[in-house]
Amino acid sequence: MVNASEFLKVDGARIVKGGETVILKGAGLGGWMNMENFITGYPGHEYQVRKGLKAVLGEEKYEYFFDKFLEYFFGEEDAKAFAGMGLNCLRLPVNYRHFEDDMNPRVFKREGLKHLDRVIDLCAKHGIYTVIDLHAAPGGQNIDWHADAGNHQALFWEHKDFQDRTILIWEHLAEHYKNNTSIAGYNILNEPTDIEHVRVLAFYERAEKAVRAIDPHHILFWDGNTFGADLSHFGEPLPNSVYACHDYSKYGFPGAPSLFSGKKEEVEWHERSFARKAEYMRKIGGPVWNGEFGPVYANPTDGPDWETVNEARYGVLQLQLDIYARTDTSWSIWLWKDIGFQGMVYVGEDTAYMKLLKPFLEKKKQLAADEWGCDDAPVRDLFQPLIDWARQNVPSIDQRYPAMWKAEKHIGRVVRNILISEELVHEYCAYFKGKSLDELDALAKSFSFDNCQQRKRLNEILTADSKRAPHA
Repeated sequence: MVNASEFLKVDGARIVKGGETVILKGAGLGGWMNMENFITGYPGHEYQVRKGLKAVLGEEKYEYFFDKFLEYFFGEEDAKAFAGMGLNCLRLPVNYRHFEDDMNPRVFKREGLKHLDRVIDLCAKHGIYTVIDLHAAPGGQNIDWHADAGNHQALFWEHKDFQDRTILIWEHLAEHYKNNTSIAGYNILNEPTDIEHVRVLAFYERAEKAVRAIDPHHILFWDGNTFGADLSHFGEPLPNSVYACHDYSKYGFPGAPSLFSGKKEEVEWHERSFARKAEYMRKIGGPVWNGEFGPVYANPTDGPDWETVNEARYGVLQLQLDIYARTDTSWSIWLWKDIGFQGMVYVGEDTAYMKLLKPFLEKKKQLAADEWGCDDAPVRDLFQPLIDWARQNVPSIDQRYPAMWKAEKHIGRVVRNILISEELVHEYCAYFKGKSLDELDALAKSFSFDNCQQRKRLNEILTADSKRAPHA
């Protein structure tokens, strides 16, 4: 029988273990059990590229490649390096399709636990807590690519069946992990986008009851609505729960108002932005977990000032960490590993995967096919007449949910990030045609820690912050 005192728990505004305050500091393992286009280089949505690769490779090679990919993406050396930076929590985004098939719903796939178990145990070995994050739920709980629904609608909120299936998945996960004290808790839904703002609250209450009937101990992490930015409709807090915001800065991406320089008004903007997102947590006297934040980074192909741009973005990161430290905010930066855009470590250019896909990655960048951190400069003039036409004929497009998006983003997402990207899947998958098992192993192994480079300046900043002691 596991002792309840061995679990992390919520005590007022603190996360504690044995009465001692624990500030969770770490990163998200995006691109692993929930793949994303900008992280590993494919176009469109994960389920589309998996379907395309299965057609090109056949069942045996397809299964082999993805099993090796999941194995190499996070291993012993990753855990050692992560812990060596003083970080103590790894958020594990997962896609529901590892645990259930759409054509065979409500039948839990226990084989989907293989790599999740492995990484949780590996992290525990190195003193790293984990948070299981359902990043993609049946039907899509948000309107973005990372919910892996293939469209721009969050149908999770329109069909109870999708919600029922999600509850069943969490019941299975809770049963499997209920006695694992190295797991900090369960992040029930990543970045919901409920346009009505109340269905998300009803689902959270339902999910809490379902999980608590099986697992009374683990902390439950609840993202704010509208991509973790809006908790203004939330009421009484659920017990032993941590509420989460996501705090990306507009100064950390292409198209920023200006190059961040630390001016008073820039600092105040960041302070106001975070205070607004964390207002609910302060109101209820609970802990704050910033489940995602972090700039993207330029490279030499982005222009002669790429290093200056990156230094400014490191300045944004440092400011945000200073704000979080003043309030004992737990945080999880996005992200641990990718192909060179945002990760703390990234796949080397001399690897089999990067050499094979280089022409495709360059084309995808010129088409602005991915949304995340995209610089749309190469296609802006092409799209502007369409944007102007939409504004003239359907001006309400600028008021469409979510309020912070305008016509440019809505149109770019539907045309480039969905339609064009879906067609690019065929081209991407063709690069894998005829590959042997050894060649597929080499492609997957490109993502192993030994084949990655470290973003040293980023990791130095995070390592230094990991040494800050909590105030409470």
